[in-house]
Amino acid sequence: ALDAGATRVDVNLRDGGRTLLSITDDGRGMTPEELALSVERHATSKLPDDDLFNIGFMGFRGEALPSIGSVSRMRLTSRVRGAENAWTLLIEGGAKGEPEPAAHPYGTRVEVRDLFYATPARLKFLKTARTEQMYAREIMDRLAMARPDVGFTLSGDNNKSILNYPACEGDLFDARLKRLGAVMGREFQDNALQINAEREGIKLTGYAGVPTLNRGNAQMQFLFVNGRPVKDR
Repeated sequence: ALDAGATRVDVNLRDGGRTLLSITDDGRGMTPEELALSVERHATSKLPDDDLFNIGFMGFRGEALPSIGSVSRMRLTSRVRGAENAWTLLIEGGAKGEPEPAAHPYGTRVEVRDLFYATPARLKFLKTARTEQMYAREIMDRLAMARPDVGFTLSGDNNKSILNYPACEGDLFDARLKRLGAVMGREFQDNALQINAEREGIKLTGYAGVPTLNRGNAQMQFLFVNGRPVKDR
């Protein structure tokens, strides 16, 4: 969704993602040919110009969509700007259908239903619905901090809102501080100092809490490299 230039990403979970995981964006969408290609093994959106030294995209590593489609009932629906209609593609237990015309606004929706129905033994490796939902929220919080210009929502069972971060306006520093306040709390927003340093071609920007705003662990420390959340002890 972020690679596709989305300004809004909406995620819906049911039963912690076991019954349904739906992601809808307003990005540039995919043609029927691109839909079919996106679920092939080893396909990737990381290298549009085949330059290994210029990876400017989050991208899939080439296995994500077909792997998910092999253990669930997955439907991709997408519409590019200017197209008369959308196209939808169903992958069920690894069996891929053909793209068919569909009704959908501009952008893409990925729906994953009945996760691991084709491999029920894997269900035992999932945590409780509440824990899986917490994992999803953590990932979205990190993406939201990396991209304050994009709006994010997450809803759970019965469409209950779990998080709602509107897109932040203003320059990067102002927008980032607003988003950090939404994710980490107003206390951090009111007690944060701006970081803007450059050395030997590497630039470090962001915000750090003042010394009096400290914690006994690293739970509220977040790092991003080229817009990508990085978690490393």
